[in-house]
Amino acid sequence: MTEAAAPRTPGTPCWVSLIVHGMSTTQDFYADLFGWEFVPGPDQLGPYVRALIDGKVVAGIGQLPPDRHLPVAWTTYLATDDADLTAETIRSCGGTVAVGPLDAGEAGRLAIASDPGGAVFGVWQAAAHVGTALAGAPGTPVWNELVTRETATVCKFYQTVFGYEAEAVVSADFDYQTLHLEGRPVASLHGVGHALPRDRGPHWMTYFEVSDTDEAARRVVELGGYILQPPREGSGGRVATVADPEGAAFTIVRSAAR
Repeated sequence: MTEAAAPRTPGTPCWVSLIVHGMSTTQDFYADLFGWEFVPGPDQLGPYVRALIDGKVVAGIGQLPPDRHLPVAWTTYLATDDADLTAETIRSCGGTVAVGPLDAGEAGRLAIASDPGGAVFGVWQAAAHVGTALAGAPGTPVWNELVTRETATVCKFYQTVFGYEAEAVVSADFDYQTLHLEGRPVASLHGVGHALPRDRGPHWMTYFEVSDTDEAARRVVELGGYILQPPREGSGGRVATVADPEGAAFTIVRSAAR
Protein backbone atom coordinates (compact mmCIF):
# COMPACT_ATOMS: atom_id res chain seq x y z
CA MET A 1 0.00 0.00 0.00
CA THR A 2 1.47 3.33 -1.07
CA GLU A 3 0.46 6.96 -0.79
CA ALA A 4 0.89 9.56 -3.53
CA ALA A 5 1.24 13.29 -2.84
CA ALA A 6 3.17 14.71 -5.81
CA PRO A 7 1.80 15.51 -9.28
CA ARG A 8 2.12 12.54 -11.65
CA THR A 9 4.30 12.32 -14.73
CA PRO A 10 2.24 13.58 -17.69
CA GLY A 11 0.33 10.68 -19.22
CA THR A 12 0.01 8.73 -15.98
CA PRO A 13 -3.54 7.68 -15.07
CA CYS A 14 -4.11 9.79 -11.96
CA TRP A 15 -7.84 9.78 -11.18
CA VAL A 16 -11.10 7.99 -11.94
CA SER A 17 -14.52 9.57 -11.79
CA LEU A 18 -18.11 8.45 -12.29
CA ILE A 19 -21.07 10.71 -13.15
CA VAL A 20 -24.42 9.06 -12.38
CA HIS A 21 -28.17 9.65 -12.19
CA GLY A 22 -28.70 8.40 -8.62
CA MET A 23 -25.82 9.77 -6.60
CA SER A 24 -26.90 8.62 -3.13
CA THR A 25 -27.71 5.06 -4.20
CA THR A 26 -24.42 4.84 -6.10
CA GLN A 27 -22.55 6.00 -3.01
CA ASP A 28 -24.28 3.29 -0.99
CA PHE A 29 -23.27 0.63 -3.53
CA TYR A 30 -19.58 1.53 -3.52
CA ALA A 31 -19.50 2.14 0.22
CA ASP A 32 -20.77 -1.40 0.77
CA LEU A 33 -18.54 -2.93 -1.91
CA PHE A 34 -15.26 -1.10 -1.26
CA GLY A 35 -15.71 0.49 2.14
CA TRP A 36 -15.57 3.99 0.70
CA GLU A 37 -16.46 7.04 2.74
CA PHE A 38 -17.31 10.37 1.07
CA VAL A 39 -16.55 14.08 1.38
CA PRO A 40 -17.74 16.99 -0.80
CA GLY A 41 -15.59 17.87 -3.81
CA PRO A 42 -15.58 20.69 -6.39
CA ASP A 43 -19.08 21.28 -7.78
CA GLN A 44 -18.34 23.26 -10.95
CA LEU A 45 -20.01 20.50 -13.00
CA GLY A 46 -22.77 19.80 -10.46
CA PRO A 47 -22.93 17.88 -7.16
CA TYR A 48 -19.72 15.90 -6.63
CA VAL A 49 -18.10 13.87 -3.86
CA ARG A 50 -14.71 12.29 -3.39
CA ALA A 51 -14.41 8.73 -2.13
CA LEU A 52 -11.97 8.02 0.71
CA ILE A 53 -10.21 4.99 2.11
CA ASP A 54 -8.47 5.59 5.44
CA GLY A 55 -8.91 9.32 4.85
CA LYS A 56 -7.15 9.22 1.44
CA VAL A 57 -9.00 10.17 -1.76
CA VAL A 58 -9.29 7.35 -4.31
CA ALA A 59 -12.10 8.29 -6.75
CA GLY A 60 -14.91 10.74 -7.49
CA ILE A 61 -18.67 10.46 -8.03
CA GLY A 62 -20.83 13.21 -9.50
CA GLN A 63 -24.49 13.82 -10.35
CA LEU A 64 -25.81 14.10 -13.90
CA PRO A 65 -28.38 16.87 -14.51
CA PRO A 66 -31.91 15.40 -14.51
CA ASP A 67 -32.37 16.17 -18.22
CA ARG A 68 -29.11 14.47 -19.33
CA HIS A 69 -29.70 10.85 -20.29
CA LEU A 70 -26.11 9.82 -20.94
CA PRO A 71 -24.49 6.39 -20.58
CA VAL A 72 -22.96 5.96 -17.14
CA ALA A 73 -19.29 4.96 -17.20
CA TRP A 74 -16.10 5.32 -15.21
CA THR A 75 -13.73 7.90 -16.72
CA THR A 76 -9.96 7.53 -16.50
CA TYR A 77 -8.06 10.84 -16.16
CA LEU A 78 -4.55 11.18 -17.56
CA ALA A 79 -2.16 13.65 -15.95
CA THR A 80 -0.85 16.71 -17.79
CA ASP A 81 1.20 19.76 -16.93
CA ASP A 82 -0.90 21.93 -19.26
CA ALA A 83 -4.53 20.97 -19.93
CA ASP A 84 -4.96 23.64 -22.60
CA LEU A 85 -1.94 22.53 -24.61
CA THR A 86 -2.96 18.88 -24.26
CA ALA A 87 -6.47 19.74 -25.48
CA GLU A 88 -4.99 21.42 -28.55
CA THR A 89 -2.81 18.38 -29.23
CA ILE A 90 -5.79 16.03 -28.86
CA ARG A 91 -7.71 18.00 -31.50
CA SER A 92 -4.75 18.15 -33.88
CA CYS A 93 -4.28 14.36 -33.61
CA GLY A 94 -7.87 13.49 -34.52
CA GLY A 95 -9.42 13.38 -31.06
CA THR A 96 -12.34 15.43 -29.74
CA VAL A 97 -12.54 17.68 -26.69
CA ALA A 98 -16.11 17.66 -25.36
CA VAL A 99 -15.71 19.56 -22.07
CA GLY A 100 -13.22 22.26 -21.12
CA PRO A 101 -10.49 22.86 -20.45
CA LEU A 102 -11.96 24.45 -17.33
CA ASP A 103 -11.01 25.05 -13.72
CA ALA A 104 -12.31 22.78 -10.95
CA GLY A 105 -12.01 25.33 -8.19
CA GLU A 106 -8.59 25.21 -6.55
CA ALA A 107 -8.30 21.48 -7.25
CA GLY A 108 -6.93 21.79 -10.78
CA ARG A 109 -7.89 22.13 -14.42
CA LEU A 110 -9.62 19.47 -16.50
CA ALA A 111 -10.87 18.49 -19.91
CA ILE A 112 -12.99 15.58 -21.10
CA ALA A 113 -11.98 14.21 -24.48
CA SER A 114 -12.29 11.18 -26.73
CA ASP A 115 -9.69 9.46 -28.88
CA PRO A 116 -10.16 8.85 -32.63
CA GLY A 117 -11.90 5.55 -31.85
CA GLY A 118 -14.44 7.26 -29.60
CA ALA A 119 -13.17 6.19 -26.17
CA VAL A 120 -13.74 8.91 -23.56
CA PHE A 121 -11.00 9.94 -21.14
CA GLY A 122 -10.19 12.87 -18.90
CA VAL A 123 -7.20 15.18 -18.75
CA TRP A 124 -6.14 16.49 -15.33
CA GLN A 125 -3.76 19.36 -14.58
CA ALA A 126 -3.18 19.10 -10.85
CA ALA A 127 -3.20 22.03 -8.43
CA ALA A 128 -4.45 21.34 -4.90
CA HIS A 129 -5.74 17.90 -5.95
CA VAL A 130 -3.08 15.66 -7.50
CA GLY A 131 -5.35 12.63 -7.92
CA THR A 132 -5.72 9.25 -6.28
CA ALA A 133 -3.78 9.39 -3.02
CA LEU A 134 -3.61 5.69 -2.13
CA ALA A 135 -2.60 2.62 -4.12
CA GLY A 136 -2.47 -1.10 -3.44
CA ALA A 137 -5.22 -1.31 -0.83
CA PRO A 138 -8.56 -3.01 -1.55
CA GLY A 139 -10.96 -0.50 -3.08
CA THR A 140 -8.26 1.52 -4.87
CA PRO A 141 -7.76 1.83 -8.64
CA VAL A 142 -4.91 -0.47 -9.61
CA TRP A 143 -4.86 -0.36 -13.44
CA ASN A 144 -6.47 1.29 -16.46
CA GLU A 145 -6.94 -0.37 -19.84
CA LEU A 146 -8.34 0.92 -23.12
CA VAL A 147 -10.63 -1.66 -24.72
CA THR A 148 -10.82 -0.83 -28.43
CA ARG A 149 -11.23 -2.44 -31.85
CA GLU A 150 -7.54 -2.46 -32.78
CA THR A 151 -4.57 -0.88 -31.07
CA ALA A 152 -2.20 0.21 -33.85
CA THR A 153 -3.88 3.47 -34.88
CA VAL A 154 -5.10 4.57 -31.47
CA CYS A 155 -1.73 3.76 -29.91
CA LYS A 156 -0.09 6.34 -32.17
CA PHE A 157 -2.63 8.91 -30.96
CA TYR A 158 -1.80 8.35 -27.29
CA GLN A 159 1.93 8.24 -27.97
CA THR A 160 1.79 11.59 -29.74
CA VAL A 161 -0.40 13.28 -27.12
CA PHE A 162 1.26 11.89 -23.97
CA GLY A 163 4.69 10.61 -25.02
CA TYR A 164 4.21 6.95 -24.15
CA GLU A 165 6.53 4.20 -25.18
CA ALA A 166 4.55 1.13 -26.27
CA GLU A 167 5.41 -2.55 -25.89
CA ALA A 168 3.31 -4.87 -28.05
CA VAL A 169 2.56 -8.53 -27.44
CA VAL A 170 3.83 -10.38 -30.51
CA SER A 171 0.90 -12.64 -31.36
CA ALA A 172 -1.28 -13.22 -34.41
CA ASP A 173 -4.44 -13.57 -32.33
CA PHE A 174 -3.86 -11.22 -29.36
CA ASP A 175 -3.79 -7.46 -29.96
CA TYR A 176 -2.33 -5.95 -26.78
CA GLN A 177 0.08 -3.12 -26.03
CA THR A 178 1.42 -1.84 -22.73
CA LEU A 179 2.07 1.89 -22.37
CA HIS A 180 5.21 2.94 -20.51
CA LEU A 181 6.45 6.22 -19.06
CA GLU A 182 10.04 6.54 -17.89
CA GLY A 183 10.42 2.77 -18.25
CA ARG A 184 7.40 2.00 -16.05
CA PRO A 185 4.13 0.40 -17.26
CA VAL A 186 1.19 2.73 -16.57
CA ALA A 187 -1.71 1.50 -18.75
CA SER A 188 -2.59 -0.88 -21.56
CA LEU A 189 -4.45 -1.05 -24.86
CA HIS A 190 -6.45 -4.16 -25.73
CA GLY A 191 -7.81 -4.64 -29.24
CA VAL A 192 -10.79 -6.99 -29.23
CA GLY A 193 -12.17 -6.49 -32.77
CA HIS A 194 -15.76 -7.63 -33.18
CA ALA A 195 -15.89 -8.69 -29.51
CA LEU A 196 -16.19 -5.03 -28.53
CA PRO A 197 -19.48 -4.54 -26.65
CA ARG A 198 -21.92 -2.77 -28.97
CA ASP A 199 -23.60 -0.95 -26.11
CA ARG A 200 -20.31 0.63 -24.97
CA GLY A 201 -17.99 0.84 -27.97
CA PRO A 202 -14.30 1.64 -27.30
CA HIS A 203 -13.85 2.55 -23.64
CA TRP A 204 -11.35 2.88 -20.83
CA MET A 205 -11.75 0.22 -18.15
CA THR A 206 -10.80 0.86 -14.51
CA TYR A 207 -9.47 -2.05 -12.43
CA PHE A 208 -10.09 -1.90 -8.67
CA GLU A 209 -8.10 -3.97 -6.18
CA VAL A 210 -10.06 -6.41 -4.00
CA SER A 211 -8.97 -8.94 -1.40
CA ASP A 212 -11.13 -11.74 -2.88
CA THR A 213 -12.39 -11.51 -6.47
CA ASP A 214 -15.03 -14.22 -6.17
CA GLU A 215 -16.46 -12.80 -2.96
CA ALA A 216 -16.47 -9.26 -4.38
CA ALA A 217 -18.30 -10.47 -7.50
CA ARG A 218 -20.96 -12.12 -5.36
CA ARG A 219 -21.28 -8.93 -3.35
CA VAL A 220 -21.78 -6.87 -6.53
CA VAL A 221 -24.84 -8.98 -7.38
CA GLU A 222 -26.20 -8.79 -3.82
CA LEU A 223 -25.95 -4.99 -3.99
CA GLY A 224 -27.92 -4.74 -7.25
CA GLY A 225 -25.11 -4.85 -9.80
CA TYR A 226 -24.36 -7.63 -12.23
CA ILE A 227 -21.51 -9.70 -13.64
CA LEU A 228 -20.32 -9.11 -17.21
CA GLN A 229 -17.43 -11.60 -17.16
CA PRO A 230 -17.24 -14.06 -14.24
CA PRO A 231 -14.11 -14.49 -12.11
CA ARG A 232 -11.18 -15.96 -14.01
CA GLU A 233 -7.41 -16.11 -13.84
CA GLY A 234 -5.67 -13.29 -15.71
CA SER A 235 -2.04 -12.39 -16.29
CA GLY A 236 -2.07 -9.99 -13.33
CA GLY A 237 -4.26 -11.96 -10.93
CA ARG A 238 -7.84 -13.19 -10.57
CA VAL A 239 -10.24 -10.81 -12.31
CA ALA A 240 -13.95 -10.31 -12.98
CA THR A 241 -15.71 -7.61 -14.98
CA VAL A 242 -18.85 -6.30 -13.33
CA ALA A 243 -21.25 -3.37 -13.46
CA ASP A 244 -22.90 -1.25 -10.80
CA PRO A 245 -26.71 -0.83 -10.64
CA GLU A 246 -26.62 2.02 -13.19
CA GLY A 247 -24.56 -0.05 -15.63
CA ALA A 248 -21.09 1.46 -15.13
CA ALA A 249 -18.63 -1.34 -15.93
CA PHE A 250 -15.41 -1.92 -14.02
CA THR A 251 -13.02 -4.78 -13.33
CA ILE A 252 -12.19 -6.16 -9.92
CA VAL A 253 -8.87 -7.89 -9.44
CA ARG A 254 -6.99 -9.65 -6.69
CA SER A 255 -3.48 -8.93 -7.83
CA ALA A 256 -1.11 -11.87 -8.12
CA ALA A 257 1.29 -10.01 -5.83
CA ARG A 258 -1.21 -10.02 -2.96
